[in-house]
Amino acid sequence: MIGRTVRNRYEVQQLLGEGSTATVYLALDRRLGRQVALKVLLPHMRDTVQKRFFQEASSAAQLSHPNIMLLYDVIDDDNMQALIVEYVQGKTLTDMIPSPPEQVVELGRQMALALHYAHEHDIIHRDVKPANIKVTPDGQIKIMDLGLALPREGKRVTAEGMIIGTPAYLSPEQAQALALDRRTDIYSLGIVLFEMVTGQLPFAEDDIPALLLQQVRQPAPPPRLINPDVPLGLESVILKSLEKNPSRRFQTAEAMAQALASVYAAPPVSVDVLLAEAEAAEKIVIVATQPTMPIKASLRIMLADDHNILRKTLANYLAERDEFMVVGEASDGEMALEKALDLQPDVLLLDLNMPRKSGLDILPELRAKLPRTKILVLTGRDEEFYIMQALRLGAHGYLLKSAGEEDLVDAILKVSQGTMVLGSGVAEKVVTGMLRGSGEKLDEMERQLMLLVAAGMDNDQISEKLGLSLGEVIEGLALTMDKLGAKDRNAAALAAIRRGYVLLDELQALN
Repeated sequence: MIGRTVRNRYEVQQLLGEGSTATVYLALDRRLGRQVALKVLLPHMRDTVQKRFFQEASSAAQLSHPNIMLLYDVIDDDNMQALIVEYVQGKTLTDMIPSPPEQVVELGRQMALALHYAHEHDIIHRDVKPANIKVTPDGQIKIMDLGLALPREGKRVTAEGMIIGTPAYLSPEQAQALALDRRTDIYSLGIVLFEMVTGQLPFAEDDIPALLLQQVRQPAPPPRLINPDVPLGLESVILKSLEKNPSRRFQTAEAMAQALASVYAAPPVSVDVLLAEAEAAEKIVIVATQPTMPIKASLRIMLADDHNILRKTLANYLAERDEFMVVGEASDGEMALEKALDLQPDVLLLDLNMPRKSGLDILPELRAKLPRTKILVLTGRDEEFYIMQALRLGAHGYLLKSAGEEDLVDAILKVSQGTMVLGSGVAEKVVTGMLRGSGEKLDEMERQLMLLVAAGMDNDQISEKLGLSLGEVIEGLALTMDKLGAKDRNAAALAAIRRGYVLLDELQALN
């Protein structure tokens, strides 16, 4: 072929590579003066191979994207069957394994956007792997080899129930010869990213049946166990894309690209919106009525609740959403503390009443050792005492289990952004108690009384701390409760926090 001119237009210059079904040459398009790749089907191929060869043309013809190899022309006559495609300079992704996490994030983002574009045109690639992806010298991804792709109008070349693709990169659906949708490519891309960032495959059995069984049943190991330098955000993206159940993966490649883009993005400024700085009801966040700015990052969520059915139901619901990844569950307080310290989730949903240790028991240690983890109390207890205690110990939000699923999602997103959240029912209770007050301001002594009550001290301890007689403490508390319109000392302390007389930072400094 070297030196020949095909169709009086394509001058074959050199051999680029040979495969089991086709040979690829570098050629010069004389008419347009550009280099192209000439992919020539080997003679005497089976009918199914020929159909797949031209199915690639059918798929590529529908796509025009900077990260997908372009198709220029098709040759189908007695002398030759060939495709004229874009000549891509650079190296395959195979030559870039392993790569630094920063590079994996950027290349993965490009790949995900390219696959999203193909999916939006109803084309599933079905054979995403490093050998089918090139990287140009300026770092641009080019997805190649659409021979196994399923185009919108194309017919399935392989028989129903036949496994096709490269075993190491097959999705569980492919391994079981099930019906496929766009989420199969998301799984395969997850394996590619895992391999790029660790230098090894998540499943690497030499025996093909054993490998397929791993793809179907065995969870992928966390990449950080192999490469501790992998950012938590990147690990979360990879593990979410490798969920065995397609409904728990990213539902679109675009969502996966957005999650990758957020791995190294500057986090939102975390402003601890303290209850004490709020002006009456104006700054209380009532979950059901306040819109939330969308978060593109995949938040790592952990749930701690001894009610197994409720916990599992919530875990499945949250895992099906692109913005979340459920990284762990616990059924008692000790297990919750241990797992949270190990997993370091972005948001911990914490029940208060659990066996062995309660949510209130472990809150101080969680706040001390996990300063970046947001803790959203999710409980059935709506008593002011529990609200008071949870907020005093550092909870970032308080939501009742009676809240709807969308309210829960909204609360998680707000808490992750640094906003203090009081769910519907909790907020109204606090506001109602606060508005019962006469409006009189507290003096410094009354403020100190409320601070020490909020810190959990009894009357004798307050008396000793402030140098007052027990009678003076009792009288001062009664007057302060009257000013705040509270029915007991705990309700008064909570109202003092809401009005700004007691700051949570000074309160937590006492504990």
